[in-house]
Amino acid sequence: MCTGLIIGKEATEDGIILIARNEDSSKVNWDKCLTYRNSPQYYPEIDNPAVQNGKWVLSNGVKVKVPENNFSYSSIPDSPSCSNATDTVKRRFEFEARGINERNVAISATNSMEDINDRVKELDPFVKDGGIVEAVITTLILPQAESARHGVELLGNYVETIGAGEGNAVLFADIHEAWYIEIASAHHWLAVKVPDDSYIAVANGLRLHDIDLKEEDVLHSNGLYEFIVSNHLLDTPDIGNLNFAKAFGMPGNPYNSDRVWLMQKLLTPSKSQATRLEQYPLFMKPDSKVSVKNVMNVLRSNYKGTLLQGIAERAIGVNRTIESHIITLNSKLSDNFKGVIWQSISSPLGSPYIPLYTVLDRIPDDFTLPDDAYAPVQAFWAFRALLARMNICSDSVKRDITGMWHVMENGFIADYNMFIKSATDNHDDIRRARQYSISALNRSYKAAKQAYENITAISAQHSIGVEEVVV
Repeated sequence: MCTGLIIGKEATEDGIILIARNEDSSKVNWDKCLTYRNSPQYYPEIDNPAVQNGKWVLSNGVKVKVPENNFSYSSIPDSPSCSNATDTVKRRFEFEARGINERNVAISATNSMEDINDRVKELDPFVKDGGIVEAVITTLILPQAESARHGVELLGNYVETIGAGEGNAVLFADIHEAWYIEIASAHHWLAVKVPDDSYIAVANGLRLHDIDLKEEDVLHSNGLYEFIVSNHLLDTPDIGNLNFAKAFGMPGNPYNSDRVWLMQKLLTPSKSQATRLEQYPLFMKPDSKVSVKNVMNVLRSNYKGTLLQGIAERAIGVNRTIESHIITLNSKLSDNFKGVIWQSISSPLGSPYIPLYTVLDRIPDDFTLPDDAYAPVQAFWAFRALLARMNICSDSVKRDITGMWHVMENGFIADYNMFIKSATDNHDDIRRARQYSISALNRSYKAAKQAYENITAISAQHSIGVEEVVV
């Protein structure tokens, strides 16, 4: 139930490729922790419980040949002991929502595709056990992927040979290009390269339409067009102008289309579009070059002041976001600084976006969550608790806290812009980048705790227990 965005390098302020997503949950409390995988789950192979008879066994039981590549990567998984992660097996990596590997390949996974139509579910039903699902996609693909396109090809091959357990959309990027893939049945998928001068906005419904399957910048499952034609999934199928979303999904659900409309309205306000159309343009050009700060605002947005105020069921910025990230990739920088993750711990409505350089290979203890129970000394719960307190405070208190985060973010952005002007791959700059990310994490955590204490004191006359604060 997430909201995602991909922006090409000619559409951004700094010539960066950008992928971003709010990771939302049906539950408000869903603990996340930061980590850096010096090696993937299957390495080393000797005496490794994840490797059985030459096969890598992932958390939900899916088995694949042990990959040849074993790239290190950053990650934000669920807590190792998270009782909410129903597929957890022997504390394996689970729901690693995003990351960048040592080849500067980035993944954000996933946007759940909830509009798969019943006809497709009957024709090519999702694999019930041991299929390719959100919980394992980042873990499976990121330590192997040598480029964004390679990541798409790897994922597509796994879907065709093993089968998908659910419908998903995944965002891929490297320093050269960005790709978007939709998995719409057990064995069928479609992926497109995002034009350099455009963006794509994604909610929880299939988006791919007007696709020429013969184009070089389009990848898809074997037999996709034949599957559509033979099963009459479209009235007039056209291999050069395919409506994948209509063939496999049910376009037009306001729960999804409202968010797509809002993102396009915010980034391209010059284009007037009716609300609640069945389908919106797949790619659009922004009215002006998009900055990281613009994307932060989009991921926090709601319908206030628009035609859908008081009408739309689902905003983009919601309390039940469990983490939010903006990944930028800049080909002009040296290798160690090409990729940066702007990470919000918990919902960005109550926490800042913190810059994490990919050289950050040691995470502060406060951000490595060992348990899924409320623990005030852990960073995730500090941000979660602050947001819960904010929700019962006056508007002026809310403005003070959100204003504090905006000031902090603006400082982070200014510091980043200053640093990259001279950053090289030398030891001193790598050390400075690591220290800065650690400092930014600790400063944000300290500010969240202090703000919580302040508004708790203000609200002392109200009797509010811990259980009320964190749910």
